[in-house]
Amino acid sequence: MSSLHREVLSSKLHPSKLLPPMSRRPMGTRSRIRQKDDFIPISWDKYFTTCKKIQVAENEFNIYTLGDSGPLLVLLHGGGYSSLTWSLFAKEIYSMVTCQVLAIDLRGHGNSTTNDDDDLSASTLANDVGEIISTLYPETIPPVILMGHSMGGAIAVHATYNNNINSVVALIVIDVVEGTAVDALTSMQSFLRSRPSSFVSVTDAISWSLYNGQVKNVESARVSVPGQIKNAETGILAAFEKINLVNTGDELDIRRTIVPETIQEDVVEFKIPVNNPKGKYVWRIDLGKTEKHWRGWFQGLSNIFLNCKTQKLLLLANIDRLDRDLTVGQMQGKFAMHVLTKVGHAVHEDEPTQVAEIIANFLVRNKFSQPKENFRFGAQIHLNYENLRDLKHQFFHKHNNK
Repeated sequence: MSSLHREVLSSKLHPSKLLPPMSRRPMGTRSRIRQKDDFIPISWDKYFTTCKKIQVAENEFNIYTLGDSGPLLVLLHGGGYSSLTWSLFAKEIYSMVTCQVLAIDLRGHGNSTTNDDDDLSASTLANDVGEIISTLYPETIPPVILMGHSMGGAIAVHATYNNNINSVVALIVIDVVEGTAVDALTSMQSFLRSRPSSFVSVTDAISWSLYNGQVKNVESARVSVPGQIKNAETGILAAFEKINLVNTGDELDIRRTIVPETIQEDVVEFKIPVNNPKGKYVWRIDLGKTEKHWRGWFQGLSNIFLNCKTQKLLLLANIDRLDRDLTVGQMQGKFAMHVLTKVGHAVHEDEPTQVAEIIANFLVRNKFSQPKENFRFGAQIHLNYENLRDLKHQFFHKHNNK
C-alpha cells in the first residue's frame, strides 16, 4: 500500500533515512533543470481506451480498460494510489501480448464512490473485485490473471484464495511480503504525519512525489499522482478536473527544480513545502484512518499466497523483503520470482517496460496469452543462480537457530 510503501521498502529503516543528501550527487549523475511543462498532469486516455463507472449494488466503481480479447489482466492498486498507477505498465503489456486490461479504483480510492468508504477490510475489498468482474462479465468470465501491488497484492491473494473470482488462472503480486509489512506497521502513523497534508497545486504534488521517492519515473508521476489527490473545495479528483497550472505561493519554484533524467539518479536540488495546510489539494483518502485494517491485509499473507492453487509470480524491489515462509517456498519452487534493482516500492511505475516484459514472458510461457510484435522472449522469471545462492545463504543465516 502506498501508506506503507516507504516503510515496507525500507527494511526497517525510518523513511527519512532513505532520502538522498541534498548537497551531494553521485559520481557520473546527469541532471537537468526541469521546466514547468515537465510536471503538467497527463490524461488517462493516453494509456487506456475507456474510463467509466459501473454500478454494483449501491456502489459505483471507476474502472479503466484496454483491449477486448484474450485473458483478462485485472490490476489492483496499492493503498492511497488509484488505477492510474498502472498507466504506463498497461500500455506496455498490451503492446507485448494479447490481453484485456481492467484496472479498478478500489473502495475509498480514486474516482470510486461507495456507501461505506471506510470499510477497507480484506474481505470487503476482495468481494468488491469479484462483484465488479461478475457485473462486467455476467455470462462467461475470461481467464483472469489477478495482479496487485502492495495492499492490492494482498487483496489479490485473498480474492484468489477465497474464490471470490472463479476463473483466476494466475496470481501476480508486486512488492508486498507479510514479514516486512507487519514489522512496518508500528511506525506507519508517524510516517503518514510526516507527509504534507495538502498541496498548492497539482504540479506541486507531482514534484513532491518525485522528491520524496514515491515514484522515480517522471511520466508515471504526471499521470498517477492526480489520481491520489482531490480538490479540497469541490471534492473532484485532480485527474478529472481542469488543472490550474499556476502556483499561487512561493513555496515551490518549478523552474529551479532539478530532477534526475533517469530513475537511477538522485535529486540534487529541490524547494519543497514541508506542510501547507492552506493548499488547494488534499489526499483522496486519509490513510491514517485505515489503521484498523492493516493487519487484516497482511497477517498470514505468506501462507495464504503459497496455498493459492494457481500459477504464481512475485516481483520484489529487494531480496531482503522475503520472510521465512516465502524463502522456503521459493527454494521449493512453489512460485516464480523476480527481483528488480534500482527501483522503489512502486516497481511497476519506476520500470514499467521491464515489469511488462517479465509478466509478458510469464504469460506466454504458461500459455495464458499469445505474443505480439513487441514481445521480447527471454526476460528472466526466476532468480538467476547467483541470487538463488544468496537467498539460500540468507535463509540459513537468519533461521539457523530457529
